[in-house]
Amino acid sequence: MTHQRDFDFSLRPIIPYAHDYQHGDSEAWHMHHCAQLIHTLSGVIRVDVREGCWVVPPSRGVWIPANTPHALHITGAVQARVLFIDPLARADLPATCQVVSVSGLLRELILSALLLSADDCSGSRDTRIYGLMLDEIRLMDTLPFHLPEPTSDRLKRLSEAVRAAPHQAWSIADAAAAIGASGRTLNRHFYQQTGMHFSEWVRRARLLHALTRLAQGEPITRVALDLGYATPGAFSVMFRRVMGVTPSDYFRR
Repeated sequence: MTHQRDFDFSLRPIIPYAHDYQHGDSEAWHMHHCAQLIHTLSGVIRVDVREGCWVVPPSRGVWIPANTPHALHITGAVQARVLFIDPLARADLPATCQVVSVSGLLRELILSALLLSADDCSGSRDTRIYGLMLDEIRLMDTLPFHLPEPTSDRLKRLSEAVRAAPHQAWSIADAAAAIGASGRTLNRHFYQQTGMHFSEWVRRARLLHALTRLAQGEPITRVALDLGYATPGAFSVMFRRVMGVTPSDYFRR
C-alpha cells in the first residue's frame, strides 16, 4: 500500500485504492494527512496505534482519522479495499480509530468507486456515489475489537505477557504478584490506563487472538482448547456474549 502522505482532493472527496497482501506482510509506522477506511474482503489486519491495537476480521473495516500514526500487520491473504477521504469532506466524520461494520451498500459502493474516473466528478453520477459513501460512513457501527494499551512500563510488560500466552489462566492474584502489586492496585491502575478491568482486558485479548486464528480457517475446537477453555461450548458462550452470535455463525455471515 502507498505510504504517500498527501492526496489531491481538488477533484473528488474520496480516492479509492485496492491492494492485496500476502500472509506475514506488514507496514511500518506511517500516517496520512487524510482519513482512511480500510475494508477487508478476506484475511485479518491488525492495526497498531499509540493507544493500542485493533483487529479487523474479514468483511469488516477500520477507520483511521487523519494524522494518526499507525502500523499494519497481515494475517492470511488479505484483499484490502481502501478509501482515502478528505478530512474536510464532512464535519461529522469519526474522530477516533475504530473497527466498524461495513454494510452491504457501502461495500458495493467501495467496489464501484474503484471503477470511477479520476477526473472532475462535479454534478455527475460519480458525485452522488461519493456523497452516498460519506452518508454510509457516518452510519457505521463500532465493533468491540479494540485492545487498549496501558501506559506504565510494568503494565505494558504485563499486557505483552498476556498477549504472548493468552492460554494461561491470568488470575488477578497471579498477575498482581508478577508486577509486585496487590490485586486491588493492579485493577485500579489497569482501569485508569485502559478503561477496562484486567480480567475484561484478558478476555478481550483472547477474543482478538481467537478471531485471528478462526479467520484463517482453524477449527473452533482447537482454538477454544488452545486458549484454555474447558470445552468449545464455553468458548462459544463467551464469543456469543461479546459478538451476539456463535463463532460458526459469525464467520458464515
